[in-house]
Amino acid sequence: MVLVKCELMNLLLILSAIATVVTVAEILKNNGLAVEKKIMTSTVDVNDESRGRPMQKAKIEIVLGKTENFDELMAAAAEEREVAAAEDGEEQG
Repeated sequence: MVLVKCELMNLLLILSAIATVVTVAEILKNNGLAVEKKIMTSTVDVNDESRGRPMQKAKIEIVLGKTENFDELMAAAAEEREVAAAEDGEEQG
């Protein structure tokens, strides 16, 4: 995960992926992992080969930062995964 290695994460998507980036940002925020720092919108020119001319497409950039308890939440999640993996190993062995 990008947030583990740095303090800020830029989510930048164009066109139909905008809904995905907004969903990811909301999941991170709702799980207490990130806070919104900035949201920027604009348009970019994209070549449309079928029409032979450039078209303007929507672009969104969401800048997220770690929450104060990010590291604790990530450590707890890692511990839960280790416990689950150990339990799965015991059941199979």
